[in-house]
Amino acid sequence: MLTSRTFVKRTRAGAVVKVVREHYLRDDIACGAAACRLCAPAAPGGGCGSAPGLEARPSGAASSLCPGPHFLLPDTNLLLHQIDILEDPVIKNVIVLQTVLQEVRNRSAPVYKRIRDVIQNPEKHFYSFTNEHHRETYIEQERGETSNDRNDRAIRVAVKWYNEHLKKIEDEEKIQVIFLTNDRTNKEKALEEGITAYTCEEYIKSLTAKPELVDRLACVSDEGKEIESGKIIFPEHIPLSKLQQGIKSGIYLQGTFRANRENYLEATVWVHGDAEENKEVIVQGLKHLNRAIHEDVVAVELLAKDEWVAPSSVVLQDDGQNEEDIENEEEKENILKTSISKDMLRPTGRVVGIIKRNWRPYCGMLSKSQIKEARRHLFTPADRRIPRIRIETRQADTLEGQRIIVAIDGWPRNSRYPNGHFVKNLGSAGDKETETEVLLLEHDVPHQAFSQAVLSFLPKMPWSISEEDMKHREDLRHLNICSVDPPGCTDIDDALHCREIGNGNLEVGVHIADVSHFIRPGNALDEESVKRGTTVYLCEKRIDMVPELLSSNLCSLRSNVDRLAFSCIWEMNNKAEILKTRFTKSIINSKASLTYAEAQMRIDSATMNDDITISLRGLNKLAKILKKKRIDNGALTLASPEVRFHMDSETHDPIDLQNKELKETNSMVEEFMLLANISVAQKIYDEFPEFALLRKHPAPPPSNYDILVKAAKSKAIIPDLFLFLLSFQNLEIKTDSAKALAKSLDKAESPTFPYLNTLLRILTTRCMMQAVYFCSGMDNDFHHYGLASPIYTHFTSPIRRYADIIVHRLLAVAIGADSTYPELTDKHKLAEMCKNLNYRHKMAQYAQRASVAFHTQLFFKTKGVVNEDAYILFVRKNAIVVLIPKYGLEGTVFFEEKDKPTPKLEYNSEVLSLTVEDTTLHVFDKVKVNIILDDSNIQHQKMRMVLVEPKV
Repeated sequence: MLTSRTFVKRTRAGAVVKVVREHYLRDDIACGAAACRLCAPAAPGGGCGSAPGLEARPSGAASSLCPGPHFLLPDTNLLLHQIDILEDPVIKNVIVLQTVLQEVRNRSAPVYKRIRDVIQNPEKHFYSFTNEHHRETYIEQERGETSNDRNDRAIRVAVKWYNEHLKKIEDEEKIQVIFLTNDRTNKEKALEEGITAYTCEEYIKSLTAKPELVDRLACVSDEGKEIESGKIIFPEHIPLSKLQQGIKSGIYLQGTFRANRENYLEATVWVHGDAEENKEVIVQGLKHLNRAIHEDVVAVELLAKDEWVAPSSVVLQDDGQNEEDIENEEEKENILKTSISKDMLRPTGRVVGIIKRNWRPYCGMLSKSQIKEARRHLFTPADRRIPRIRIETRQADTLEGQRIIVAIDGWPRNSRYPNGHFVKNLGSAGDKETETEVLLLEHDVPHQAFSQAVLSFLPKMPWSISEEDMKHREDLRHLNICSVDPPGCTDIDDALHCREIGNGNLEVGVHIADVSHFIRPGNALDEESVKRGTTVYLCEKRIDMVPELLSSNLCSLRSNVDRLAFSCIWEMNNKAEILKTRFTKSIINSKASLTYAEAQMRIDSATMNDDITISLRGLNKLAKILKKKRIDNGALTLASPEVRFHMDSETHDPIDLQNKELKETNSMVEEFMLLANISVAQKIYDEFPEFALLRKHPAPPPSNYDILVKAAKSKAIIPDLFLFLLSFQNLEIKTDSAKALAKSLDKAESPTFPYLNTLLRILTTRCMMQAVYFCSGMDNDFHHYGLASPIYTHFTSPIRRYADIIVHRLLAVAIGADSTYPELTDKHKLAEMCKNLNYRHKMAQYAQRASVAFHTQLFFKTKGVVNEDAYILFVRKNAIVVLIPKYGLEGTVFFEEKDKPTPKLEYNSEVLSLTVEDTTLHVFDKVKVNIILDDSNIQHQKMRMVLVEPKV
């Protein structure tokens, strides 16, 4: 049967056109019930993989409201808001209508993906029914009827059809379809039409076997209806339609809300749009923050210039006061308002509305109410940028001391905190497995086991290089190739060789694992790899981007086995000048898998003169020349405090903690990886100027260097001993170019303060912008500031970075070793992919830092009080941030503590100093601190620093 839909639309040119769409209706679409003999088993039911279908005898938790066998059919809003309930194992046999799926897809991509996953789970027995193409369930929109009302009616029509259809099944006990909706009007209409309908809460409370499921109910209501009682704390949000008009006319600015980790009463809004690029608007105070949550897209209204403020230097944590105690908040806001110079003022605004909520499930802990048998409690998220969340639960005693997941449902104007609901218990706080799960979830690291669909695209074992592979590759197995990596490395991406050739020049090769041979475009393995984006390295585990068969076996360039590689080979003279470059797919056989220390020992040995050692010495000699050239061109040599843990072999607890020691061989490998990346970048850009995947490092805006320049100046003008002053006479940091900065840092040496140069380089690292992937056809600025290179990409780590796989594919097409495919030459799709890769890369870095922080806490747990030398990195109005070189550890020394008298504090922003009583502390001062693990708050255990010297 054929029907049609007609509508009119306006074109870009302004013309009005009539559009007619044909709509096919069928009568052979299966209902999905296994017990039904009326529907042909092979007939198509719906999209999203509805193969498992509904059970013949519906199982699941018994309901006191519906004691007989039944299927559930939810409406759109219920599915959107109660997805946590629907995902629970006890909820089975659910019919998901096409109408509902389409609405969910338009309104929430994350929920749509989650419901698709549930439909595909054979144990859940969810069935996707294509009601919009079924002859008996399709309905036309009536005159004067809204799309929403038409869809509600379509859902009720489908429920009635199901109930009539299932009555025809010859069975003693008839199966009923229960309609679930939280829409009062829709429920009333359903009941009038003879449909059995319940709210989600009514149905869940009727499940006698699982009363705790009530805790997972989302608390949802319209904003206007949320206020029942109590003082209104926040201004009303302006409706979206008015916000969009205001943004268009320039009254409001649209941007991403970024909460401040150190001060919960301050945030920054990064304004979107080319004209306002990199513009930041500061928002201070509870009412101006107006219920925005980290990563929300918001509309802000700029305040008058006489109301502008400077970024706060005060460290303020939400200490969990009574949620009604707003006066306490106002006192804290007054702390932010101190006299400051006009040049420090920044554009300041207030949040007037929310354009898009970017809420996610949050990990954290329950702060149990002190009221006996209370059901309302506050949940404290692990991420300090997220406010506390008020939830209702009957399991408070069980959940106390546990890491749990909570979702936000809404934030009424009369509530200090948002409302939410309990989702899942992860395990005991402090447990290593639980804490690792928390940090992976909090940093959005995909870490589930690889699915069977993904694993099905792996090579079948035993695997070997075929004759077909040999035909199109250069055989380099005779070369003395070796790899140099950290100890314990199993995912070996790269190997090198260096040998003299007949004309007196040198042949140098970088050989990279040919991962793109195994991961073909568009299959499930490829899609999973691009979703993960990068391998994540935690202190004692690795979250692979690709399955272990590839990462640690078939792609890993282990010694004494034949492996497929992509080789970049140069001919160089002894001055490390490149005479020729070529790229080839190859077969290699590495002669040695060395650690950095083992390679260094070979280079330094007076007795070892084998082929591998000679190759390493040649590589090391050339690397030193290459590094000098880079630095002379303005490349920056920065520093960051990195630590290595030594783990107990049985408990896997850290037993020692020390700074990572870098050897010459670290630099040797780095130089050739950089050279290969630059050579490949130029090649793929020459071949594909519109869609080369490149990596750039933008130059920081001058304001980023303010703290570095001030720190250097303050150190140079500290009134102290004459000898001390002399030692700082060259301490001027020039930031007008990377080359000027590099020279300034090289000159900033002090015989009386040898660690000063390292501190300056650490501080310089903090001033840098993030390096990012981009598509060459979508950007004009290719320059890599830190490397002082006009063009750069990532080619050398395809086992652990998806960007490198794309670069391999582009290079393979460029040299005629592989064929292209549409997505590879679509610059818009590549730009979208780069956005995801940049996000995944950033999250991986944050997850790694969180893992180091957690293992540092484990290390100090049994150490008691540890006294160590430290250096001041930053000064705040009420605290100093110190670095302890021995452990590469950073921490904050607070001078305002609860229940203790506050000393007299005087902050000087010009010379970056803080005077505590009569003692003045400057940036880079050497101090002594006591380090103690503060586990009084198990949710936010932290390293507590107490100043010992100088005494204040």
